Amino acid sequence: MSEFFIVDSHVHLWNPARFRHAWLDGCHALNRAFLPEDFSVASANLNVGKIILVEGGCEPAQSLLEANWFSEIAKSEPRVKGIVAHADLEKGDSIRTDLARLAANPLVRGIRRNLQGERDPQFCLPPEFVAGVKLLAEFGFTFDLCIRHEQLPGAAELVNRVPQTSFVLDHLGKPDVRGRKTEPWAADLKRLAALPYCVCKVSGLATEAEMESWQPADLRFYFDCALEYFGLNRVLFGGDWPVATLATSYQRWLETISDFVSGTPAADRASLFQTNTERIYHV
Repeated sequence: MSEFFIVDSHVHLWNPARFRHAWLDGCHALNRAFLPEDFSVASANLNVGKIILVEGGCEPAQSLLEANWFSEIAKSEPRVKGIVAHADLEKGDSIRTDLARLAANPLVRGIRRNLQGERDPQFCLPPEFVAGVKLLAEFGFTFDLCIRHEQLPGAAELVNRVPQTSFVLDHLGKPDVRGRKTEPWAADLKRLAALPYCVCKVSGLATEAEMESWQPADLRFYFDCALEYFGLNRVLFGGDWPVATLATSYQRWLETISDFVSGTPAADRASLFQTNTERIYHV
């Protein structure tokens, strides 16, 4: 499939029998266990060499246990090289204890406080939240920004206020692919990309399109914007498995992105699919 092995920056695993994921109640197709053996089947023969496990939206009180579970999984699934764990950053300085506990786990590389469900587009800007994000730099953690497209301006302001922390934009900021809208998403993404301490995951686009009928051409504009604004040294391949299975197989997603960059030099393709994620998450 590839001349180099893939490093997937965005994989989820969950087990509703073990952790409570309230958001799965309304999503029958995903409301079951997705475990390492399932990912192995989905990615068979696709040369995936390393993966980053990203928190899956379990109850916040279970987030430390989830990170520890991921570490247990890594003992038998050696491709797991890093974890992006949940932390309630809106607690400000008082989140330090939780971050210290997560930092005791050598696989935790970053934090994600999922913001896409917050109605206030500036939820991430109060002083307490900013203080929590600033703390991440002390522990060497990145911050994954999981937001909707209308939250991009607030996210850019957060990144601007906290230059000491490295940020990773998930899913290109979830543009309205289904509605074929390009603005203000493109302008907002460009402003965020102008801040050098933020990178972007090329992930999650298929589920923002017409999930049952999307074609690569529907996604191309958004992908090209990400590459133009961030540059190939600041974009990371992400499978967003198993959420992406609502719209695509793992193989089709990988093939789609591979086709988009088929004309670029091999070193640039290696940056997107491998070395950028290794650099950002220190894996």
